[in-house]
Formats: sequence, C-alpha cells, structure tokens
Amino acid sequence: MPDQYFTREPESASRPVECVFSYRGKTLRFMTDAGVFSRGELDTDTRLLLEALPETLAGEVLDLGCGWGPIGVCVKSTWPEARVTMADVNLRALDWSRENARRNVAEVEILESDGFAALRDRTFDAVITNPPIRAGKQVIYRMFADVRDHLRPGGSLFLVIRKQQGAESCVKYLKTLFSEVEKLDRSGGFWVLAARNPQENAD
Repeated sequence: MPDQYFTREPESASRPVECVFSYRGKTLRFMTDAGVFSRGELDTDTRLLLEALPETLAGEVLDLGCGWGPIGVCVKSTWPEARVTMADVNLRALDWSRENARRNVAEVEILESDGFAALRDRTFDAVITNPPIRAGKQVIYRMFADVRDHLRPGGSLFLVIRKQQGAESCVKYLKTLFSEVEKLDRSGGFWVLAARNPQENAD
C-alpha cells in the first residue's frame, strides 16, 4: 500500500525528481520525492492557493503541512521581510524542505510538528495550508480550530480544498470559528478560502 503523505516516516523508496516553476516573476527550483505529496510537480490546488494570496504578507507566517516546501519558500522569496515557519509531520518532506530552502536561498524556520504540537506557544499573522484531506474531516477540522487559537488579532487563515471533497461543509465549519470567511477563488474544481477574525468563544 502506498505511503500516505502525512506518514511520519515513509516506507517507499526515495525517488527524487526536480520541479521548477515561476512564482510572481521568480523562477524557483525544488526537489520532490516519493512518499511526499505531489512528487514531480506543483499540484493544481497549491498553485491556485499561491496565486490567490494577497499582494502583501508580513509578520509571522506559518506554512502548515509544508510538504517539500513550495508554499513557505514562495512566500519567503516573494516577501523577504516575512518571518516564515514551515511545519510537517513527514520527516522526508522536512528534509526536502530544508534542501529546497537552501536551493532558493530562503531563510526560513523548519520544524517537525504534528499539527500545532510543536507550536503550542506560538502565534501567527497568517497561516497557509493545503490541508491533508485524506487524513479525514476530524483531523483537518481540528487543525482549523487550532489555527483559530494561534492567530494574532487581524490574522488570516488561507487554505484550498477541492469542491467535491467537502468545500461547502468546510465553509460552514469555518464560519463557526471565524467571523469572516471569503472565497478568494473557485476554479479547477477547487475553492481557495480566507478566514479572518477568530471567534474566541466558538465551540
């Protein structure tokens, strides 16, 4: 059975392959691998999420579930003043994130963390994630609730979800956590969402 990309230690043999793409005028080079989400290419959902990000990002930014690092590295390369943290549970993904940050001269912090387990005392101005839908609704909804608890005042959660994998119910749940939920993009079968103004007393 193939590894799930949210496995801590993938058992599949390493098969590295390069992925090159441009983001906001800069060409970036990455190494990807088996056992890590989206080997060999920038997946459509992450691309749409990156394209929908605002013109400005600043402060403390978290790439939650960073995989081989496209979001965090793109953010740091585009907004160098942002302080970027990248976190994932997959050790192979973290190794490639470190290599890809080095390749693209992106000074970021990279941590092993199952959700917010290693980030309990941290708060962020923005959290960006392509959530692990295959981990199940309970897992990703818990992640969204944890994001609410770790956002600074005025902070935002940016995420992408496939419409057929529960985008509408996801929006309904986010509205129990945040006062504002905006659809930034709806194309290619995906919804890119921004959630703002955490509701402190939400269940």
